Amino acid sequence: MTNQQVQLNIRFKAKPGKKEEFRKELFSLIEEMSSEKAFISAIVSDNLDQPDELLIYETWKGTRDSWLDEEFTKPYRKDYEVRLDDLIVERSVSWLQPNREWGSHITNAY
Repeated sequence: MTNQQVQLNIRFKAKPGKKEEFRKELFSLIEEMSSEKAFISAIVSDNLDQPDELLIYETWKGTRDSWLDEEFTKPYRKDYEVRLDDLIVERSVSWLQPNREWGSHITNAY
């Protein structure tokens, strides 16, 4: 495996009254994906300025293409994607490549 890493910064806007139900689904997904060989870390945060928003910041071994080929196709992700229709209004994904890090050693960019 390559020494490359890819990060996903994903912003979700929950449907009114659905944030906690969505959070439960998201945490369940993270429990599944955290056992994957390429998984490094995930951080979930609430947006203090937008109460219906949750953000997840994931770090994975590999590249965007390897993540899409190997991780996005997992059966548990397909089930999760189906449930999202009832829980969120919006999702935006940013693909990132770490190039420098301070204060931790989550990535290999230090």
